[in-house]
Amino acid sequence: MTGNRRGSRELALQGLYQWLVNETDVKDMLTQISGMDGFGKADQAYLKLLVQGVVGNADALRERIRPYLDRPMKNLSPVEHALLLMAACELSMQPDTPYRVVINEAVELAKSYGGTDGHKYVNGVLDKLATELRLDETGARKKKA
Repeated sequence: MTGNRRGSRELALQGLYQWLVNETDVKDMLTQISGMDGFGKADQAYLKLLVQGVVGNADALRERIRPYLDRPMKNLSPVEHALLLMAACELSMQPDTPYRVVINEAVELAKSYGGTDGHKYVNGVLDKLATELRLDETGARKKKA
């Protein structure tokens, strides 16, 4: 792996935020991201995979997330919306990444970029989603507890 995934997630969040708010084209978004600080240190293949995975599967990802929300998707902040889509993408399409890592990374990004208690909301939704998408992995945790 070249670069780090944390940096990839941070840059993907920024790009997905633009996509949600300004309806930025994916190609243009990736071009803008390539000029951002930290791009050279990020795992660029993973960044591209996240962005394209979210944009290409946004409707299906939203349907996966929707049952765990306490409000309409349109009422989420763009940061929470982007983080939930990105984490749902990782949970469903990247089984090699442990679900705890996916949730922790999303929570940390929510603390840095989101609203005051946004990280708590993101954590709660993703914990429930992980139970659905990673039943074997989360079921093993619950048996140990």
